[in-house]
Amino acid sequence: MAKYERRPEAVAALTPEQYFVTQESGTERPGTGKLLYNKEPGIYVDVVSGEPLFASADKYESGCGWPSFTKPIDNVTEHEDNSLGMRRVEVRSKHGDSHLGHVFPDGPRDRGGMRYCINSASLRFVHRDDMEAEGYGEYLDQVEDVA
Repeated sequence: MAKYERRPEAVAALTPEQYFVTQESGTERPGTGKLLYNKEPGIYVDVVSGEPLFASADKYESGCGWPSFTKPIDNVTEHEDNSLGMRRVEVRSKHGDSHLGHVFPDGPRDRGGMRYCINSASLRFVHRDDMEAEGYGEYLDQVEDVA
């Protein structure tokens, strides 16, 4: 089993936007994330630790301006966030401690009712065809087949 952790060299390699989002709990501008409209099969992993976070089968178009998922695969922690004068639930990666975004109870009811609103800058997409080679083969069963 892979060991996921926050490594200084991974943090040092982040782009300014990735650093702002993951290390300073920032938010990318809505509608600008490179993974917002990605419809390819695969998984989304933390840009810092590589830990698997979300599967493409759980991604949906919420219209909020950020990639949205109905549930995490694993490795996600939730924390109370009272910043900006609001009560929200922040989502962070378990091992990398990267800020990912927030979770809200307004997702599709038929899929559990949750909306994980996640910054593209905190994610790296691993295509289904590359998952085995990159060590994510155990998650293939969570990725849909696309005809």
